[in-house]
Amino acid sequence: MTGDPEKRANRRDLGRVFNEVAEVYDRVRPGYPDELFADLAAITGMEARSSVLEVGCGTGQATRSLAALGCSVTAIEPGREMAALARRRLAALPNVEVETSTFEEWDDRGARFDALVAASSWHWVDPSIGWRRAHDVLRPGGWLALLGNVVVRRPGEPEVYAETADLHERFCPGNPGWGHPPLEDDVRGTDGGWGLVDDPGGLFGPPIVRWYPTVQWFNGEGFADHLRSTSLYRRLDRDVREPLLDAVAERILTRMDDRASRRYLTVLRIGQSTGRH
Repeated sequence: MTGDPEKRANRRDLGRVFNEVAEVYDRVRPGYPDELFADLAAITGMEARSSVLEVGCGTGQATRSLAALGCSVTAIEPGREMAALARRRLAALPNVEVETSTFEEWDDRGARFDALVAASSWHWVDPSIGWRRAHDVLRPGGWLALLGNVVVRRPGEPEVYAETADLHERFCPGNPGWGHPPLEDDVRGTDGGWGLVDDPGGLFGPPIVRWYPTVQWFNGEGFADHLRSTSLYRRLDRDVREPLLDAVAERILTRMDDRASRRYLTVLRIGQSTGRH
């Protein structure tokens, strides 16, 4: 399969929207809990002699934790500003190399890895290329680990989207992306598979799935910056986005005592490469 060229172009363009706000992204986006990386190492046997390919490293948030395991990390990132910031952030780590490329176009130079890790980035990879390429760059029996953060809410807890729904409708009416995050318990009960519309088609075994609850706290300006770093808001015209986010920050200040949470279930989905070709 070659995939839809228009979808590939849209995926590539959207995957680079964070390039415009690399510093903000690095400051406000959630990381991943230490417990997740401990589980990743325990399941895969990852250690100092292991080699890891990280797809879409962003500014290096997950990369730092992978490097702390002692393994050799090759991190690729398509956004030039994001990759440059990652290099600066990770410069003191001798076991990390950052390359600027999409996964689909990356020159692997024949290298093969013990594990491939994608932290909140696999959905930007063209599935008609990505699954097969992941299988091909791994050694036999290598591991694919997909990390992500799912925004959730808890019953009865003040929630920013509920408090700002009227603002979203006023500044950007009818956008289907708005709405309340799902309840935490509902997310925990979702399919234990790869969690994506596309699946690896037998290239990887059934994944082990682990959930980790996390929470970030912001004041109004910080929450607006957080939204400013997400693709849903990056896609808005600046003349719509900035007044909307200013209004959101003011609403959090006046109605929520300038303190708002964003809850997540961080998820680890990890599966072993099969012998299928």
